[in-house]
Amino acid sequence: MIEVKRKEGESINAFLYRFTTKIKQSGILIEAKKRRYRNRPVSKIKRKLSALHREQKKKEFRKARKMGLA
Repeated sequence: MIEVKRKEGESINAFLYRFTTKIKQSGILIEAKKRRYRNRPVSKIKRKLSALHREQKKKEFRKARKMGLA
């Protein structure tokens, strides 16, 4: 929990600037934006297909590298 108190004689603009910088430095804003929407978990089938696709691309890249194309 971040606590920012207004200094005596401090303008509202200066206080607001100080507050926003503290919030940005703490990472609270980024965390709140991440939690704003919940992502649905990826199904097992899609994960497996994705892994197979990655493996295929790696094989193609290795083959191209051996041939001097990559």
